[in-house]
Amino acid sequence: MERAELDLIGHRLEALYTGIVHDVLRGRREDTGVLPKGIRPLAGGGKVGGVVFTMQGRPDPNIGEHESLLLWTEFLSEVPPGTVVVSQANDEDVSHMGELSAETLQYRGVRGFIVDGGCRDTAMVLEMGFPVWCRYSTPSDVVGRWRVDSFGDPITIGTVTIHSGDWVLADEDGVVTVPAATAEEVVAEAEVQAGTEDLIRAAILRGVSPKDAYLEHGKF
Repeated sequence: MERAELDLIGHRLEALYTGIVHDVLRGRREDTGVLPKGIRPLAGGGKVGGVVFTMQGRPDPNIGEHESLLLWTEFLSEVPPGTVVVSQANDEDVSHMGELSAETLQYRGVRGFIVDGGCRDTAMVLEMGFPVWCRYSTPSDVVGRWRVDSFGDPITIGTVTIHSGDWVLADEDGVVTVPAATAEEVVAEAEVQAGTEDLIRAAILRGVSPKDAYLEHGKF
């Protein structure tokens, strides 16, 4: 898929919200893509949507500083523009995103970073406006402590298996992933449902009872 097409679908996805995307997936019996609720927006709000590029790593007390940085910078060099990185850190102690890395990814056209792990340099990352979702913040970094094991391969966060090429939407409520094969259909259906919700809202504000609005539109 070309960058322009990726950006177009990403912008359409970002115009939605995780709740309605989940509702569509639930209706399709595909509602298994919600990531653990502890993964929160660094800014306390915001939104990012786009095609996924995966990364995975793990703690390694025996890795040297040079090797850990070499693997990390290799990952930064390989992330495709227009994607959202989704990372399984397998770690609860160090940060897996910081100011220089965020600035690098932002410069290279990466849309955001979602990690089952930590972040540091919070004030600087927030100031540059690079979207990050994470579990915690800490000054500790990956140097000599943690290694990139793979990128572009399937990962599992909580009970959700995520592939590069899947789609993801993250907002104040959390993070939901959409399988690549059905992403365009899900986005289109969510756009329709968002329009239906507008009709329900307008009806209620005209004095229609919630029950009658539900019966008329089949949604609430």
